[in-house]
Amino acid sequence: MKKIFTLLMIFALVLMTGCGGFGGDNPKKPSDDAKIKLGMITRLNASEENFGKFMEDVEKTLSVKIASHKPVFFDNLSSMQAALQAGQIDEISTYRSVARYMIAKDSHIALLKDHSLEFIDSFCFALRENDTELRDSLNKVITDMQSDGTLDRLTKEYITDISAENDPPAVELPTFDGAETIKVAVTGDLPPLDFVSADGKPAGFNTAVLAEIGNRLNRNIELIQVDSGARAAALTSNQVDVVFWAIVPVSEIIPSDTDKPEGVALTDPYFKDKIVHLIFKPEEKK
Repeated sequence: MKKIFTLLMIFALVLMTGCGGFGGDNPKKPSDDAKIKLGMITRLNASEENFGKFMEDVEKTLSVKIASHKPVFFDNLSSMQAALQAGQIDEISTYRSVARYMIAKDSHIALLKDHSLEFIDSFCFALRENDTELRDSLNKVITDMQSDGTLDRLTKEYITDISAENDPPAVELPTFDGAETIKVAVTGDLPPLDFVSADGKPAGFNTAVLAEIGNRLNRNIELIQVDSGARAAALTSNQVDVVFWAIVPVSEIIPSDTDKPEGVALTDPYFKDKIVHLIFKPEEKK
């Protein structure tokens, strides 16, 4: 049973990182032009080339031949959606909760039905490695929020039960006179998880989680919007203290620090979601 689970996780990793559709004995690799272009939000510590090399290593190790996608990175969601609509990419890789929101907002976007080997990512906070006191404080709060059901409640309120047709609600962040301020980078590129409204105000799940953290730590939370592609730079340059979302794969065979830049630490996970692929549907002829 363990071998079967491991193999499924490997195949799922392949889909997550931009390679899908295994099978056959043909050892010939498809050219870049023949590959399906898969849009992905830029990672913290990886490039398109690194992803390709990583998949080559996986294929060599497992002796499994896989018809590859070609990862195409984008620094924000809006440019990735525009590329999908323009036919510059063929699919988008995102999360199930985000896909639900995107499909409700745009009738031309659809879930790729045969993307059945979905992979699961865990969401963590990223912070500088030497900020051990902050890391330990965040880990304690995450553990407490899991134990007392707060994270489940916020997930239900701001993700599971929210109407996908509506934007996530705004959340007021607490303020404490004279308290330390934690600067947190948000991107708006994973609605309704990481969401910024049209008037530039962060809202939804991320804000609700951070408001709870601020209350429990008795610290002020300042939200700073950055492009997803600038998350790591904002953190290492001290522009922010915490990046709201970083990801690690849920698998026994993939290192949890696969996408962790040098000098960066990750907290315990606070949320999990499945990866799905989206496609653009052309206008239907009347």
